[in-house]
Amino acid sequence: MKAVHFGAGNIGRGFIGKVLHDNGYSVTFADVNADIIEALNQDQSYTVHIAEENGASYTIDDVAGINTAQNPGALKEAIMEADIITTAVGVNILPVIANAIAPHLEARTATGRPLNIIACENAVMATDALKEAILDTTGSINPDVVSFPNSAVDRIVPMQTNDNILDVKVEPFFEWVIEESAWAGTDKLEDVTYVPDLMPYIERKLFTVNTGHAAIAYYGRTLGLDTVSEAMEDEKVESFLRDVLSETAVYLTEVYDFSRAEQDEYIEKIIGRFKNVHLSDDLNRVGRGVLRKLGPDDRIIKPLTWLHEHGLKHDALARLVSFALQFDNTEDPEQIRMNTLIRESGIAAFLKKHSRLSEKLIREII
Repeated sequence: MKAVHFGAGNIGRGFIGKVLHDNGYSVTFADVNADIIEALNQDQSYTVHIAEENGASYTIDDVAGINTAQNPGALKEAIMEADIITTAVGVNILPVIANAIAPHLEARTATGRPLNIIACENAVMATDALKEAILDTTGSINPDVVSFPNSAVDRIVPMQTNDNILDVKVEPFFEWVIEESAWAGTDKLEDVTYVPDLMPYIERKLFTVNTGHAAIAYYGRTLGLDTVSEAMEDEKVESFLRDVLSETAVYLTEVYDFSRAEQDEYIEKIIGRFKNVHLSDDLNRVGRGVLRKLGPDDRIIKPLTWLHEHGLKHDALARLVSFALQFDNTEDPEQIRMNTLIRESGIAAFLKKHSRLSEKLIREII
């Protein structure tokens, strides 16, 4: 079995690539990073290290690389042979990936072999966005052959520098949940959870792991801290984190069928992951993309708005918005753009237009 994975970064190699390899797939990574692609083709293997005390190491072999900017012919050949295509590139790059896949789908469809295309991104229903972008080019796709299951993915992969450019360090925990009804064929992946309704799992992860990470980053930087480990050693940060996740837990248990006991157990697991000293990350990196994170359907604003509209406690999430507004990572293009917008129109106008908050909620935040 063969897989094409777009995105040869740490998440692609350390998470999705490893799961595919463990399921018996020969994995071809497609990327524009010439150094990574050259190393993949030269070594044809790399090592995944588990970030914990005495953590295990796993050799991922039978891999190759394609430089999509320089070798479109090889990409077409790989897609023709692929049984599954995955991505881990960032949701904003999916239209570019769609342009790389679309020209070859008609010929691939003619083979009649089932093909699953899955966007493994940190976004809600990212595969739908990839499918829509592909359809903009192809016009139609035979659903009996090509399928687009949505998925939810979760694994912390910290910033790192390794002696071998291909080796990667990842946390022990991972979760990959796939939309079962949209899966093509009968060969399902092991160590992957298939569910009839994906949205509860997407939002549970988004409003616990990602909201939690945002709380640590934005409040931690407000206190002058630099890393996740430093922040998680500060009682004020952990207390604030728990307040935030207690509020998002209300949203998750009211909207979906998770019990409060289930969610509380999940929260403790997530906080334990944040405290893993082997995973410590730079808070500026964790908090980057602030405009996206303050979007109306993202990790902070959506649960905040819902709780406010239902007259439920939302103080911690409102404070989190205020900390995000004070975040000042001048190396983040979104940060620079947000600062410009606020300077031109003020905080209230920014939150009304960008985050689509009500005037009452805006007054609370201010």
